[in-house]
Amino acid sequence: ITDGRTHDSLFQVENKYLLEVEAAKYRDICSQYKYMREIRGDGNCFYRALCFGHLESLLQNDRALQRNSDTKWQSLAAGFDENSSKDFLYVLGQCEADEHGDKLLQLFNEQATFDSMVQYLRLLKSAYLQNLADFFSHFVEAPSFKVYCTQEVETMAMECDHVDILALSEALGVSIHIRELSPPCKTAHFDILYPHYCH
Repeated sequence: ITDGRTHDSLFQVENKYLLEVEAAKYRDICSQYKYMREIRGDGNCFYRALCFGHLESLLQNDRALQRNSDTKWQSLAAGFDENSSKDFLYVLGQCEADEHGDKLLQLFNEQATFDSMVQYLRLLKSAYLQNLADFFSHFVEAPSFKVYCTQEVETMAMECDHVDILALSEALGVSIHIRELSPPCKTAHFDILYPHYCH
């Protein structure tokens, strides 16, 4: 994760996308968002962007952070090996204790920490999908829904699709807003956009 929020305005990266995106569409996005934080494109970018953005938002709001305390994350991990949520809870605790706000970025740039957090979100999403298999199985193509969850959801570096995004959004109880910057024919990649009203 780059520390781009404080340095790279969207206008500064316009040339990077200008050839791929219609200028009017890009200007519309720039009018609504002030900064972009680039996320490494490794098949896990959705999880990294969602997790970082969500935790960053929680850390800026004490009341929201209390509502999303250890109890919530532990209950979401019910049925998993206890270690699956340990690193997630560790990161949350480290960030709560950080007075300067630098810890979240530091932890997300540690590969081992990041991998364990992504794996936790993948397992959480898999459990959510399987608990609601009667609904979600109609939207995936696989020999069986269990195979889909094992091969496409739980496996690291596998990209997300709409079903996966919906399931994780519902499992975490968060709203996810997605804006498209690249042409639809391109492989999906996720970065974090910060609205103008964001401090």
